[in-house]
Amino acid sequence: MSCHFYGAVLCVCVTYEGVAEFIYLGTLISNDNSVQKEIQRRILAGNRTYFAAISLFRNRLLSRATKIRPYKTLIRPVVTYGAETWTMTKKEEQALLIFERKIFRRIYGPKYEDEEWKSRTNRELEELSRGENIVKRIKGQRISWLGHLERMEEDRMPKKIFAQELVGTRRRGRPRKGWREEVERDLQVLGVRGWGEL
Repeated sequence: MSCHFYGAVLCVCVTYEGVAEFIYLGTLISNDNSVQKEIQRRILAGNRTYFAAISLFRNRLLSRATKIRPYKTLIRPVVTYGAETWTMTKKEEQALLIFERKIFRRIYGPKYEDEEWKSRTNRELEELSRGENIVKRIKGQRISWLGHLERMEEDRMPKKIFAQELVGTRRRGRPRKGWREEVERDLQVLGVRGWGEL
């Protein structure tokens, strides 16, 4: 920082360090707008939360259904914090599903079949969780945030950014998926048409 006097006016010059990434409101912001590191951070935070409550999940007096509730209310919100703004690749979706299945396998335990204990398959875990998973939950959060943005007053900053058309040139090659494009694709899969009017 440097100071200069110009007559009776004091000017203070401040120099800021340029960084590639920083944490703001608990979320990792990077200069390339990638969420891969943030998802890895969230999964690590979810693992720490799970091991902090490990005695609860190992308790033999609690039913499996009872153990699922703390996962959904304690651990999953830690992992999905800020997920409304994520644009995920298949690899990132898979990493989140692997994390969740690992915890479900610990909760449901192995099954006894053909006179031996076997680990539960992904399909069996999906049936036990009635088709609900962390990726579907995140997609639901994004759709909810889309509706919130659409109903927002026009002078609000998030609404202005959401409605703004980007100008300028982009780098060569295939463009990365945009958030709005990804959420609208989720709505198409659900068979929702004319979501703005709805």
